[in-house]
Amino acid sequence: MALYTIGDTHLSLGSDKPMDVFGGAWEGYVEKLAQGLSVLRPEDTLVIAGDISWGMSLEESEADFAWLDALPGRKILMKGNHDYWWNTAAKMTRFFAEKGFSTLHILHNNCHFYGDLALCGTRGWFYEEEKQGQNEKVFRRELARLETSLQAAGSREKLCFLHYPPFYTGYCCAPILELLERYQVRACYYGHLHGASHRLALQGRRGGVEYRLVSADYLKFRPEKILE
Repeated sequence: MALYTIGDTHLSLGSDKPMDVFGGAWEGYVEKLAQGLSVLRPEDTLVIAGDISWGMSLEESEADFAWLDALPGRKILMKGNHDYWWNTAAKMTRFFAEKGFSTLHILHNNCHFYGDLALCGTRGWFYEEEKQGQNEKVFRRELARLETSLQAAGSREKLCFLHYPPFYTGYCCAPILELLERYQVRACYYGHLHGASHRLALQGRRGGVEYRLVSADYLKFRPEKILE
């Protein structure tokens, strides 16, 4: 039984927005993902840290969900800034059940468990949102979702998954970092950063928390193994 994570799969099997158009590492990325994720076994768990599908609705993303569901193991999905298909947890869970996607689970205002570990997380917050003039209410909602997830873990050891990096060269989201440290999160995995932005990511230990970038192109489309 192993625990893996990867972010930013950007699947587009049911919509016309493949990442291949960006060239470079993204050329043939679905085939690269298929090869990288071939390590999964039925007993494994994979957390996907947002930007999962380009579909604009659950229906438009159905082919992407079917592709993920066909992979061995449990898949835990969380929201990224490009997951326009995202809906209420009840609607997503019902949609997955109706389509027979039995291996897909939502991380949203809750947590999941891997043995004695709690898998917590939310989309998070990034300086790009501030530039778009997003208000304090949206930011506070993300903080509340993160704390709800961490509280759901109880006294278990915690791993956290965010889509946005909580800190970055020239930027730091102090309230999120404070929550992670207060709840004694063991490690935090995040995505969102691509291409030249990889070199600006801040990784390593800070305030007792280990931080890791897990964007698919950064990982060369192979999931990062967290635990065996």
